[in-house]
Amino acid sequence: MEIIAKRNGKLLEYLEENIDMPKKKIKEYLHFKSIYVDGVVTTSFDYDIHEGSKIIIDTKKKTRVTLPFKIIYEDKNIIVIDKPSGLLTVATEREKEATAYHMVSNYLKSKDRSARVFIVHRLDKLTSGVLLFAKSEKIKNDYQENWNENTKREYIAVCHGKPKKVEDKLVNKISETRTHKSFISKDGKEAITNYKVIEETKNYSKLDINIETGRKNQIRLQLSNIGNPVVGDPEYGIKDNFKRLYLHAYKLTVYNKKEKKNYTYIAKVPQEFNYLLKKDR
Repeated sequence: MEIIAKRNGKLLEYLEENIDMPKKKIKEYLHFKSIYVDGVVTTSFDYDIHEGSKIIIDTKKKTRVTLPFKIIYEDKNIIVIDKPSGLLTVATEREKEATAYHMVSNYLKSKDRSARVFIVHRLDKLTSGVLLFAKSEKIKNDYQENWNENTKREYIAVCHGKPKKVEDKLVNKISETRTHKSFISKDGKEAITNYKVIEETKNYSKLDINIETGRKNQIRLQLSNIGNPVVGDPEYGIKDNFKRLYLHAYKLTVYNKKEKKNYTYIAKVPQEFNYLLKKDR
């Protein structure tokens, strides 16, 4: 779209008055660097234009943010993603923007500038898999109420060695150091992890896991405590030189209070899990 300015003025005000386009849409084009004045791209609402200025709006340019990971499900209330290993769920003192929360927020705001995102639960930075966000505080609160009782969180892990028991419930108390590293203690918060061995190779075991609590790093810590640390765990494991943590949240089942039914979201187990086991058979 090309417009020749007929008077001096400010860019956004002039376009709003002289073209058939909602102000919100004009702002989107500005935000995504799709508007040029006399050949110069601008994102400024109050950019000075002059009589005779050529204004070009590139309406074919992509104005929506794309995510570098898969969206498993999205509706007006929630968005569920497949978070990759190595990506923080939320910001820390050291990292503000390279987070799943920030990326999802930008994605939603590219479609609706008033969109908001709320954290319902978290995954460790090194853990991949199903991660659910709410689009309103009410929806967040609805899901978080009785979260442990109303959800089933299932993981696949590859650990070193072969657990003594093929199936077990691990119950420990977990505390945190001042540097936020988890450790098993006598007076910490209870952590419950259930596992079942589903495959064994020479050096590794593949486990199906579900957790009844959501303590920080509980799966990694509790498996390490029984002598079977997760492969690729730099904090609670052994130096094995693997590039990722072999822990994946593959299934999340949540109860929808409004509809009074359960919904299940699945993130396919990464190929490297089966590849590792195949090489070790």
